[in-house]
Amino acid sequence: MNTRSLLDQLLKSGQDMLQQPSRNSSNSNANSANAQSSGGGISDLLGSVMGGKGGGSSNLGSLLSGASGGALAAGAMGLLMGSKKARKIGGKALTYGGLAALGVVAYKAYGNWQAQQAGSVQQEPQTLDRLPAPQVEQHSQAILRALVAAAKADGHVDARERQLIEGELGKLVQDAELQHWLEAELNKPLDPAEVARAATTPEMAAEMYIASVLMVDEEHFMERAYLQELAKQLKLDPALQTELEKQVRVELGAQ
Repeated sequence: MNTRSLLDQLLKSGQDMLQQPSRNSSNSNANSANAQSSGGGISDLLGSVMGGKGGGSSNLGSLLSGASGGALAAGAMGLLMGSKKARKIGGKALTYGGLAALGVVAYKAYGNWQAQQAGSVQQEPQTLDRLPAPQVEQHSQAILRALVAAAKADGHVDARERQLIEGELGKLVQDAELQHWLEAELNKPLDPAEVARAATTPEMAAEMYIASVLMVDEEHFMERAYLQELAKQLKLDPALQTELEKQVRVELGAQ
């Protein structure tokens, strides 16, 4: 399965949602399906905030420039976000420009947390922006699983929504194995413990949590409760959980 490519397109499509904040819930599905993704704004933001930090940052500008398959990806992501499309996202939700940028944020948060641990051995965080392709694919599948689960946390994905989402994702995915995997993920009952089992490294757990934080509305009780249970099942140290949420706010300009 080429999960990496699909996830990268979905994440980059969030740029369009930020670039056009006037979009509202009554017309967002139609508009997002026809949206043209742009690479400005968020590329500049992350390029300036993270410039020179970490081994993956030197190519960050090119990685964030535009969204391949942007119109289709925006339609699929719009359906996954459901009612969240109508909320003021203000730089928080899915605006970081792609998979590599998510890895950069996870690297910084994980590194900061490590530095706070008195007496601990400092190790280079192996986030997805620093891994060979086979491991990036494994991380991508885990993050996509977390993203789909987080989309279901407010209960808006009913049978009709699942059918629509499957249809939009099907336009992006040519791989039959990946299509079947996505259908299975969409149709699973929401289970944070099952989602967390996909994390085989602490860094992967951190990346999955970041993707989930970006997707949910933390002011919504059900979604916040889901986040807390996911953090527990991922076995995140409370200090690391706090640092991950802090970096989402600081690095991505969340209000």
